[in-house]
Amino acid sequence: MHKRIMLTALALAMTSLAPASGQEHKQGGHWGYEGAEGPEHWGELSASFSACKTGKEQSPINIGRTEKVSLPAIQFDYQPSPLAVVDNGHTIQVNYAAGSWIEVGGHRYELKQFHFHHPSENEVAGKQFPLELHLVHADAGGKLAVVGVLISTGPKGNAALQSVWDNLPKEKNKEARPGGITINAADLLPKQHAYYSFPGSLTTPPCSEGVAWLLLKAQGEVSAAQLNVFARLYPHNARPVQKQNSRVVSESN
Repeated sequence: MHKRIMLTALALAMTSLAPASGQEHKQGGHWGYEGAEGPEHWGELSASFSACKTGKEQSPINIGRTEKVSLPAIQFDYQPSPLAVVDNGHTIQVNYAAGSWIEVGGHRYELKQFHFHHPSENEVAGKQFPLELHLVHADAGGKLAVVGVLISTGPKGNAALQSVWDNLPKEKNKEARPGGITINAADLLPKQHAYYSFPGSLTTPPCSEGVAWLLLKAQGEVSAAQLNVFARLYPHNARPVQKQNSRVVSESN
């Protein structure tokens, strides 16, 4: 049963932390970010979404009190990937080719996809940021690790992000693969990779737990115009922060 749960979580991560609308019935039901299908009701929409209501290690969270420890550095080995963009009805997602990974404490996770939330889902000392990038990884056994990047607006745009925005698909749930264009996820990362670490979950139904969260302390930056491109498509696709309960948030010193 445990293996089946992990494989289900991996499948969701590879098709995004938000299943495409054409798959929603198979995954348990339609959900959204407001009204009767909003986050406060996710756990009631389907039995398979029960963790959204009953889970004790749910994401996102507000980073408040932390324990400063000597966390192992995140080793990033991201390679260029052919650009493959999907608007799945919940976010803009870029599917990533095999061969890129992170390694933390000798444990390797391969990058599967990345996507965005507006405004940020995780908060720091109660502060919410304009945008958050989630880079979703899986190890050989299907265990998930998400690198989160909080993003602010600034005078300079991000060229890698612009290549995504310039090639947004015209139809939802249909992958756009413009020929001859590659992207390197490394170009979306801030220069400093110190991070917060905590156990958590998927931030969308079925809210499966057992996800290792690595939230970078340094922020990324996009221009106001780039933020507005996403905000027009998704004015609000962020789950509210969840109770931390007994979890300890570790902070690299």
